Amino acid sequence: MKKSRLMIFAILVLASVLITQLNQIPNLNKQLGQAKAKLKQAKTSQEQSQTIISSPQAQQDHVSDSTKMVTSFVKTFSNQPTSSYSETLKGLASQKVINELTQTFAPGVNFSDKDHYDVPIVAIKNAWGSDLEYLVVAKSDAQSVAYTITYDTNEKQVIAMSRLALKGAFDNEK
Repeated sequence: MKKSRLMIFAILVLASVLITQLNQIPNLNKQLGQAKAKLKQAKTSQEQSQTIISSPQAQQDHVSDSTKMVTSFVKTFSNQPTSSYSETLKGLASQKVINELTQTFAPGVNFSDKDHYDVPIVAIKNAWGSDLEYLVVAKSDAQSVAYTITYDTNEKQVIAMSRLALKGAFDNEK
């Protein structure tokens, strides 16, 4: 009798341990998925770093080509009427940026037919990764306008931009 009670007690203890472990499986699966995602992200980051480190000339050429594209983008939208943005900026910028530029930025800047904007400053703000960040100043005789521009090197187009307020040396707006 005593042995059967011990056996039942042992079976109940083992059954409760088994049930507890089975309840932990969904949490463990979730943690495994998160760990795999972090590992994949870390591997991607490491590959990008190794590529940049192992081929600095290639990265420099990559940045140089992107800088030319950003300069071309700013010259194009600065010296074109707002109504032609959807055609002239296609391929240079994402549709989101074209819409923002048409509806938000352009009406706040005086892009007249008589003004010609030069792009004297295209400074790289962040040169690492697939998204390069630039600080760009467009200048005419009447005003100067500054933008931060994010260029996606994979898509080869501008994916984000914001207008900055200028103070000091470039503040020559009438």
